[in-house]
Amino acid sequence: MTTLRPFTCDDMFKFNNINLDPLTETYGLPFYMQYLAHWPEYFTVAEAPGGEIMGYIMGKSEGHPDNWHGHVTALTVAPEYRRLGLAGKLMNILEEVSDRKRCFFVDLFVRVSNNVAVDMYHRLGYSVFRRVIEYYSGETDEDAFDMRKALSRDVDKKSVIPLKHPVRPEDLE
Repeated sequence: MTTLRPFTCDDMFKFNNINLDPLTETYGLPFYMQYLAHWPEYFTVAEAPGGEIMGYIMGKSEGHPDNWHGHVTALTVAPEYRRLGLAGKLMNILEEVSDRKRCFFVDLFVRVSNNVAVDMYHRLGYSVFRRVIEYYSGETDEDAFDMRKALSRDVDKKSVIPLKHPVRPEDLE
């Protein structure tokens, strides 16, 4: 039985099993604390019966009038709990929060090479809005897809009409 519940400060001492995964973007503790303080409704954890963290999602709402949206900052599931539908359940919670906040869409960035994640987001109703050149830096810079899903407020789905050309990170709003 999986429990989906709000993330707490104590969870930061229990999520190394997930954050050490090479596909997971990790941040410093102050970053997690900032999100927890500013957008607690966007920070959810999936917990196993024994108290082990199976996965989590963190995000925020941001933007201005016609660009008001929910943003997925991090979504990750521990390797041993993947392919159980947890990521979809966590995404659904973030989408519901964003819809209640009257957002037009939810967006996220994903490595172009992460085919498993890109396919999962497509199955969840997301589409590629644009490609961001060299969004991820490291040993080798890698492009990202900015993927979006329109919410109920965007009746005409204008927020997900794809751009025809890639952009650079400094061109992001």
